[in-house]
Amino acid sequence: MIHYHGGPITPLGVAHEVWKVRHAFVSFEHPEQVGLAASICQSFALDNGAFSKWKRGDAIDVTAYVEWVNQWKRHPGFDFAVIPDVIDGTEEENDLMFAHYYQAGGDLLNSVPVWHMHESFDRLKRLCRQFKRVALGSSGQWPTPDTDGWWQRMGAAMDAICDSNGQPPCKLHGLRMLANTISSQIPLASADSTNVARNHNRFKKTHGLTPTMAAIAMTHNIEHHATASRWTRTYGHQENMDLLG
Repeated sequence: MIHYHGGPITPLGVAHEVWKVRHAFVSFEHPEQVGLAASICQSFALDNGAFSKWKRGDAIDVTAYVEWVNQWKRHPGFDFAVIPDVIDGTEEENDLMFAHYYQAGGDLLNSVPVWHMHESFDRLKRLCRQFKRVALGSSGQWPTPDTDGWWQRMGAAMDAICDSNGQPPCKLHGLRMLANTISSQIPLASADSTNVARNHNRFKKTHGLTPTMAAIAMTHNIEHHATASRWTRTYGHQENMDLLG
């Protein structure tokens, strides 16, 4: 599984050490570190910033986002861009976002749609047929990953799309799902989290470390766990640890 660490990460020296030869997830909401990520990461993905805008009640400027993605999509380290979405929107609203994105010049071949957990499994199946990678987003009644209700809904979604061997029909990306309690049970090809960016200072104070040491310790803990190769019905909520993504 590819572990994408979200930014912005401050101070800059900490960002350099966390992202160096790793993978970055850069949001359109905070695009200022995309150049750094592109220069030192193995690869990077671009996010539309919908989560931050949703929390503030703002809308995405799709045209501006497409222009930004098109500036970076030919970089050899570029992996994919997340198609603009309406987190608590209807399926029709999110399908219209595809059309808006494409009409604005978005490249659907190198882009990833979001299936929101309040949407139907029929839409999830359709997206898995249409795209080589689908992002899974927590929403509606299930906004918080790794909670009991969230696991029940996610388990039903995996049952709906995985074959008899527990294999999904396309690659899956977990939005805000770097916790190893999640990746150890769901066959994700990739996932992202801003946990290191948000919490390395708190971890630094708790454990008496420098900012860089704290960030690296968190990063190593997130990445040094086995990920699930297939889906089984052994899911269940587990208590999160401070170091998890």
